Amino acid sequence: MTAADVPAARRRQLPVRLLLVAGVVLVAVGVLAVAGLQGSLVYYRTTSELVADPELPGQRVRLGGLVVAGTVETTAEGVRFELTDGVQDVPVVNTGQPRGVFQEGQGAVVEGILGTDGVFRSDVLLVRHDNEYRAPADGTGRPAEDGG
Repeated sequence: MTAADVPAARRRQLPVRLLLVAGVVLVAVGVLAVAGLQGSLVYYRTTSELVADPELPGQRVRLGGLVVAGTVETTAEGVRFELTDGVQDVPVVNTGQPRGVFQEGQGAVVEGILGTDGVFRSDVLLVRHDNEYRAPADGTGRPAEDGG
C-alpha cells in the first residue's frame, strides 16, 4: 500500500461508519417512538374491559361509556355517577364540577384509578358528543324564537 492509497481507504471507511451511526440512531428513535405511543394507542377502556382486567385496578386509565340515567349526584367535591357500556356499570366519583353538556345518557370519558372497592376515582371528565348537526324540528335551520 502506498502513501497515496491511505487517504482513499480512509475516505471509504468514513461513509460506512457514518451509515452505521445513523442506522443505530434511527433504530433508537424508532424504539423510543413505539414505546412512547404504547400508552396512547388505546384512547379509553370500556367498563367491561376495566372490570375484567385484573391488572387495571390501581393503574391510571381512561374509562369511557354512557352516563347511566338516574345516577348523577352533585356533591361538594364534584359529581358521582355510573358509567356503562351496556353490559357492565361502574360507579364513578369525579372531583371537580363537570363542564359543558354533562348529563344522563351522554357519553363521557373519565381519567383516574379504579379502587379496590370497585369505585373509579376520577380527576378528569370529558364529555363525548357526536359531530352531527341536527337542524331544529321546524326545518328552518334557525333556533326557535322566544314568543315572549
